[in-house]
Amino acid sequence: MDQYLTVNVVTPDGLVYDHHAAIVVARTTAGEIGILPKHAPIIVPLTIDEVRVKRTDSDTHVDWIAVNGGIMEVRDNVVSIVADSAERERDIDVSRAERAKQRAERQIAEAKEKEDTNELKRATVALHRAINRIKVSKHS
Repeated sequence: MDQYLTVNVVTPDGLVYDHHAAIVVARTTAGEIGILPKHAPIIVPLTIDEVRVKRTDSDTHVDWIAVNGGIMEVRDNVVSIVADSAERERDIDVSRAERAKQRAERQIAEAKEKEDTNELKRATVALHRAINRIKVSKHS
């Protein structure tokens, strides 16, 4: 393949992912977007969701990355994702994600009982992150 994308996912902890890809699919705040080689330059905000990267080394090789929001920039066949946190499917600790999900569900119930809207928002985001990690881990 003479045309491919270079995909980088970076968090404050460092580089999480760096490979060549045929296509990248991510969920933005406006909906799902697919990026192919020669895509026009774009910068978009990402939601808490999975990023799918179809690798160039095999027609069936897809990497899955749990991304907790962030920004994706595409320019000159380079897809750069900067996120607060991100994990590849193979690196996700499922039991930890399950515990985080249970903790968030408890916090949501408590926040509703106390009518604490700020805590409810925080717990809801935590729940979405945990569910996303669990969902992505099932691809491995």
